[in-house]
Amino acid sequence: MNATQLSQIMPRAGAPYIAALIAAMAEFGINTPARQQMFIATVAHESAQLTVLVENLNYSAEALRRVFGKYFPTDAMAANYARQPERIANRVYANRGGNGNEASGDGWRYRGAGAIQLTFRDNHAACAAYFNRPVESIGDWLRTPEGACRSAGWFWSTNKINRFADVNDFDGVSDAVNRGSKTAAVGDSNGWADRLAYFNLARKVSA
Repeated sequence: MNATQLSQIMPRAGAPYIAALIAAMAEFGINTPARQQMFIATVAHESAQLTVLVENLNYSAEALRRVFGKYFPTDAMAANYARQPERIANRVYANRGGNGNEASGDGWRYRGAGAIQLTFRDNHAACAAYFNRPVESIGDWLRTPEGACRSAGWFWSTNKINRFADVNDFDGVSDAVNRGSKTAAVGDSNGWADRLAYFNLARKVSA
């Protein structure tokens, strides 16, 4: 897939990001039409066409109850955290994926970043080790064109997501990225309709 085609799928993405994305696909074996279409669709959804490279956690109280009800079991607790992204991240990502407790600040430090929103200390550390970068500064690199796109390729390769693309299983791709594993239900990954729309566009553009 070339730069012109990618720009048709993601018109909001700047030229440096398009170039970095092409390079990342070559680096990580995303090299067939199906692999590229599914990878591009995933990136387009996860990063709002490579314009949002850090997770938005600016939730209202209502949204906290709906999305993170496990961590905000009462309206009063949700109201206490509403519209405070750092506090929200530190609560919902505490004691998971190598993160410390809520007071450690790891939830905010290792919140989603990059073109596929790499989250948690363990994932940041694994990515930093692969690219020979300090884990303390990997978050900043993930927000650059190179870091955002190469980390997405690394995540795709590390999690062997091509295996779903190679059998034309876009639902499997979406589950692997969003839910962590393939599920029996089709279309249950968050943002499924948007993911599917980008996939259909990618297939049309690259036909």
